Amino acid sequence: QLQASGGGLVQAGGSLRLSCAASGRTFSDYAVSWFRRAPGKEREFVATISRSGVGTYYLDSVKGRFTISRDNAKNTVYLQMNSLKPEGTAVYCCAARFLVAVTKGEEYDIWGQGTQVTVSS
Repeated sequence: QLQASGGGLVQAGGSLRLSCAASGRTFSDYAVSWFRRAPGKEREFVATISRSGVGTYYLDSVKGRFTISRDNAKNTVYLQMNSLKPEGTAVYCCAARFLVAVTKGEEYDIWGQGTQVTVSS
C-alpha cells in the first residue's frame, strides 16, 4: 500500500514536499511515480524514479523545479516542489510499478490516495 502526504495551500513561488510511504512489499523492487489531476483535466504524469533512485524522469514543465528522490531504508519516495505555479494546483498521487519505471498511469497497479496541492496566485 502507498500513503501520500504533504499537500497543502501555498502561494505561487513557494515550496512543498510530498511524501509517499509504502508498506507491505519489498519497496526497492518497485519504481515509483507521481501523477496529478487538475480540476477538469485528465491525469498527468509528473515524475518517476527507478528502484535504486539513480534514474529519474520529469514532465518537461516541472524540470528544474521539482525533484523526486527516494529512501529505500524508510520505504518512502519524496517529491520536492519548488517555485510552484498556480497551474500546479491538483490532486497529486503516487503509484508503484514492479521493476521498471514508465510514464503511463495505466501501467501502474499500486496507487496511493491523493494529496491536494493548491497554489494561489
